[in-house]
Amino acid sequence: MIRKAKTEDAKPVAKLIIQAMGELAYKFSNKSNQEATIKLFEHFFKEKNNQYSYENTLVYVDENENVIGILNAYDGGKLEELRANFLSYLSIHNGLINFNPEPETEADEFYLDTISVNPLTQGKGIGKKLIDAGIKWASELGHKKVGLLVEIKNQKALQVYISKGFIIQNEKIFIGERYHHMSYTIVL
Repeated sequence: MIRKAKTEDAKPVAKLIIQAMGELAYKFSNKSNQEATIKLFEHFFKEKNNQYSYENTLVYVDENENVIGILNAYDGGKLEELRANFLSYLSIHNGLINFNPEPETEADEFYLDTISVNPLTQGKGIGKKLIDAGIKWASELGHKKVGLLVEIKNQKALQVYISKGFIIQNEKIFIGERYHHMSYTIVL
């Protein structure tokens, strides 16, 4: 079942964010310690008005209410506003002075930032259901386009997004890595 996230979901959501981001998560925490990186994302998940907030997250839960998948998404036009608190915190608490990553979103899209499924439950269509939920959420908010980034080397994810109707728009460099910027047009 997919539902809006609650602050109590912080620990499993933070772990799934880190799983999806890989090394990028450690660049944000400026630490190689997994527990410190989990705590960073737990902190922001529990806060309002940032890109990793519970406000911007849907979770897929099993019959026991265990979080086994997540979708973090928001209005791409609000990226700068949603990043402000995050980047300020990283500067003060994580030593990332003048850290200003390239914009990963487009102003006219609902941006699917992070999609992640617990490895023990992968291959059961949960990720595709989360993508569908993200498209529906975008439509309900009045967006006409959904966007996301996928690492160029991640062919498996690329094929999933193509199968869901996303097309490659261009290429972006984000914190030193190359990504396909993909979009999906919502047909009303």
